[in-house]
Amino acid sequence: MNYSTSEENYIKAIYHLQQEHHLVTTNALSNELDTRPASVTDMLKKLKQKKLLHYEKYKGFSLTALGNQVALGIIRRHRLWEYFLVDKLLFTWDEVHEVAEELEHVTSRKLVDRLDEFLGFPTVDPHGDPIPDKNGNIVKTRQVALPDLPLNRSAPVCSVGDQSTDMLELLRHYKIKLGTVIQIKKVFRFDNSMEVAVANQDTIIISEQVAKNLFVKYEG
Repeated sequence: MNYSTSEENYIKAIYHLQQEHHLVTTNALSNELDTRPASVTDMLKKLKQKKLLHYEKYKGFSLTALGNQVALGIIRRHRLWEYFLVDKLLFTWDEVHEVAEELEHVTSRKLVDRLDEFLGFPTVDPHGDPIPDKNGNIVKTRQVALPDLPLNRSAPVCSVGDQSTDMLELLRHYKIKLGTVIQIKKVFRFDNSMEVAVANQDTIIISEQVAKNLFVKYEG
């Protein structure tokens, strides 16, 4: 079954909110999509009729197995297009989100599978988020937030929490990207900012906010 762009946007938003809270409220979804609660309620009724949602009165709603399958398909398309834009068209990682938001609604299964094959079956997008395979399976990387990395231990950056344009632009300024090896040299107690060594350049100071949004591959 094909779904409208609006329906797909709702399904994807619900999926992401579910990662933090098992049941999603109308208000949370309204805030996420910057949409009036009345409009959200109308859409939820449509999605429930299409068997994409479970609803628990006075508690909230969650995606059904079918809803999760649809959501993972949308996310797969979005992240493959982001990978394509960065790897093949040389976009920077802070430029691709809005373009991929449009391309994710191209629903041809054959096209998406060919794109995946053409790219070499990547498992993560340019921001380090996992790309579901054609069966909806996700390979998860063992990672920790940078502040949890022990002092003077080197580890590669594997994902970014805050993927806003401003954050990605800042990381580009610091010459930090996926795969960049980073090491904490000192933590300043005054504001928890950090002196970090970034591969092939001088040490830099990053804020606690930036550090909490950088995830590194570390087995412990």
